[in-house]
Order: sequence, then structure tokens, then C-alpha cells
Amino acid sequence: MRKIAVFSNMYPSGQHPTFGIFVKNQVELLRSKGMDVDVVAIDNPAKGKGAALKKYGAWLTKSYFYLLKNRKNISLTHAHYAFPTGLISLMGKRLWKLPYVITVHGGDIDKMAARGGRIAAMTAAILQNAEAVIVVGERLKQDVIQLFGVQEQRVHVMSMGVDTSVFKPFSKEEMRKELDIPSHEKVVLYVGNIIEAKGLLELVEAFKLVKQEVPASTLYLIGSPKDEGFMEKLAKHLVEHGVKVVQQMPKPQNEIARWMAASDVFVLPSHHEGFGLVVLEAMATGTKVVGTDVGGLSYLLADQAGILVQPKNSSSLAAGISQGLNGEATLDQQAIRRKVELNSFESISERLLAIYRSIEEKAGQSK
Repeated sequence: MRKIAVFSNMYPSGQHPTFGIFVKNQVELLRSKGMDVDVVAIDNPAKGKGAALKKYGAWLTKSYFYLLKNRKNISLTHAHYAFPTGLISLMGKRLWKLPYVITVHGGDIDKMAARGGRIAAMTAAILQNAEAVIVVGERLKQDVIQLFGVQEQRVHVMSMGVDTSVFKPFSKEEMRKELDIPSHEKVVLYVGNIIEAKGLLELVEAFKLVKQEVPASTLYLIGSPKDEGFMEKLAKHLVEHGVKVVQQMPKPQNEIARWMAASDVFVLPSHHEGFGLVVLEAMATGTKVVGTDVGGLSYLLADQAGILVQPKNSSSLAAGISQGLNGEATLDQQAIRRKVELNSFESISERLLAIYRSIEEKAGQSK
């Protein structure tokens, strides 16, 4: 196999180390398997119409000239997110007959394509012309097939994978000493972007109820503020409900793994979630997970692998967190191990390489 070109609108940088870290992890995984992988990506999370036009314009120009220069050495391209990232792969196929793979992560279908009009039409064209469409959740598979007319045999359900060499069980006592967390404290942890769609307003309301039942509980939030307006809204919500949180900026994955292992409950109260890789990472450390019954979380936490609660419902969320803290929830450890193993880097890399080889073989036969 020759070179693989990966395009993404999210990729980490020194300044933003967690921005699209899951894409970088997959790229490094492919390289560890001996693959020659080039990446052309956006590593700036800046929002706003002006900033978006500037960074996407520069990225599209760079991507075009990259393909123009390297087209004869590329086996296929792999775009993360259908629109707008997939446009460059579609262009590569139409101009130079380069086959491509698209990974759909959720927001590109739930948000971008849901706007309708030209974006929905372009999303359909991108997906229908891909040799393979990878979706991170079963619900997304049905959306891609039913809403965008993609043939079922070309759709593959596959997560971005969890690095079980990083996310693994640790001694809770040792991690608490290392992180200076009191041994008596009941730790509820959230890791992710600090945005409204992650259900953080409901989490504040729920934690107020949890605190009444479990006075020793503390809520930790680790993540990037993405919206100043929401940060103000969240701060006001905390004051109104008399809730205190310990908020910290993003951390390297090895530190995140330790925070997860030190916690009593990991919580992800999203309004929608394509897959919820962070939940799988928490499960791999042995920590109980509470998540909303949406998207990929419905699958990940089914079969008593975690505690599912109703989305946008602070009472249901509070009950789930309390169950986890009080030890009332009986989880199936075997089911948890199965899901972690199925989504381990080793399993994911084998499946992804099989898709690549199949595409390359078909491309060779058609020449």
C-alpha cells in the first residue's frame, strides 16, 4: 500500500493538545503498523464566522495543492467528518480518481447536514461517492443509509478506539495521593468540551440534588471552554444553584486516565453523542459511568455496562449519579471488558487496515 492522506478539521497542536486528539491517535496507530500517512488538518479551534472562513479557506487551498503534488503516490484519502472535510476527498476522486474513506463522527450529520439545503445535498454526494463510510455509532449507520442513500454494505460501524495502554485500571488510593484528592471525597468527574450540548446545565442542577444526599461529593470539570457566552451562562447557573465545581483545563491523556481512575463516577450528560469515546476510556480504567440514553452512549452503556439516564433531565441524572456513588448500581464487569476489547486500538487497527486493503485491491482491479 502506498501513501494514505488524512484530512481533518480537528487536529491537536502544542497550544491545543486535545483538539481532535482522537484523529491523531488513529494516525499514530496507523503509522505504528508501518503505514505511510500524511495529514493535512486544521489545528485551530477558533470559532466565529470570520475565523472559520479564514481557517477553512486556507486549509482547502493547502489540501488542494497537496493532492495536486502527491496524487500519483496516494492509495486513498481518508476524511474525518463528512462536511466540509469530505469535500476535498470528493474533489480528489472527481479530478484524479483517488478512492476515499469518510469517517462520520456525529456532528456532521446531527448538526451540519441537519441544516438542509446545499449542505445536506453536498453531504449526500460526499457519502454516496465514498468507497467506505465509517460511522462511530449504530444510530449514525441508520442515518447514513436511510437519510443519505448510502448502500449498507459500504457502511462500517467502528469507533476511533481506546488506547488500553493508557486507559487501564489504576489503584484509586494511589491516584488520589498523586492528584491530592482527599480519600473521603466522593468524586464525580466530567471530561470534555465545556459547551451546553454536553448537558452541563443539567449536571449543575443534578449535582445540587446529589450533594444533598451525598455531602462528601465533589464535582470536577476538565475541558476547554469553547463559547464565552456559555461560560457566563454556566457561571450564573452555578451561583443560582449554589453549586461549587473544581474546573481545570485540558490535560494530556495519561493524566486524564489517572483522574478517571481516581474518581467514583464518571458522567457524560450529553444531549446528543455520536459515540462517546471518553466514556469507553473511563470504562477501561474501571470507573463507573453515568451517561444519557442518546446516540452511541445507548450502546456503550447497555447490558449493565453503565448507568443510563434520560437526556435533559436533571432528576434522572441525579438519581443515576447517586446510584453510582452509593454502590446501588450492579454493573456487569464482563460486558464492560468485552466492549473495551472490541474497541481497543488493536481491534480497530485490524478492521481499518482491512477496509483500506479492500479498497486498494478493487482500485487495482479496475485499472
